[in-house]
Amino acid sequence: MNSLPSERLSSERLSSERLWSDEYVDEMLELLGESVCERLSIFKLPRDFVLSVIVPVFNEAATVEKMVERLQSLGIPMQIVLVNDGSTDGTQAVMNRIADNEAITVIHHPNNRGKGAAIRTAVGVCTGDVIVIQDADSEYNPADFRYLLQPLIHHDADVVYGTRYGHWNRQLSPWWHQAVNGLVTMLASIGIGIRLSDVETCYKMSYRKHFESILPDLKENRFGIEIELTARWVRSGLRFTERPICYQHRWYDEGKKIGWRDGVRALWCILKYGVFRR
Repeated sequence: MNSLPSERLSSERLSSERLWSDEYVDEMLELLGESVCERLSIFKLPRDFVLSVIVPVFNEAATVEKMVERLQSLGIPMQIVLVNDGSTDGTQAVMNRIADNEAITVIHHPNNRGKGAAIRTAVGVCTGDVIVIQDADSEYNPADFRYLLQPLIHHDADVVYGTRYGHWNRQLSPWWHQAVNGLVTMLASIGIGIRLSDVETCYKMSYRKHFESILPDLKENRFGIEIELTARWVRSGLRFTERPICYQHRWYDEGKKIGWRDGVRALWCILKYGVFRR
């Protein structure tokens, strides 16, 4: 007899929770040794650690519930903050249905304000030790949180970006998509003063205190937040690192939101927050 979806999710979560337990890490250290465990990102979480996951959501009724299930199946102690940014496709009803869980916080913007505005709203209610941004679609795989967390837990970095161009398990994007990303990242590296390979990545992870320290200064409502966050953290003197992540490109007919106007805005943000240091 096949298990119900809720039963399978519960079983997967229990199995995943063991992967984050001190007992499991001790077993792996004894079996594999410290150097191998480090390469496999097997490490202990601090006591009472919580990861806050910010999920901006706009017209993702078909994917948001599945993404929440994927997040919950990881087994990491987690607070999920869903921000419905003025959706008109039934997303609000889906989010309200899955909100009956103390680990999930649901916020609704009455009108569409953009990803940056959703992030600013969410940071204000995050309570975890570390915050990461997660899209509501299936382009990014939250299983990569293990690799992104490692430098923060070991205090080797203050900010970790998941790079889509780190020769990892990724679907190849159209040449123009990668070319535009490469151009924006190169100009951002020059204007902001730090060499990155993927400034537009969704996966930006840092300690909550570093998000909160720049929250009063954040201005960008849409995708310009990617540049603004980076510039303000660099100017704060934080240490950056990148980790390769999985990535499955989504097409516009599948709901991809970012467009050419956002690319133009990114160039302006490089000037504004990088060159002119506003």
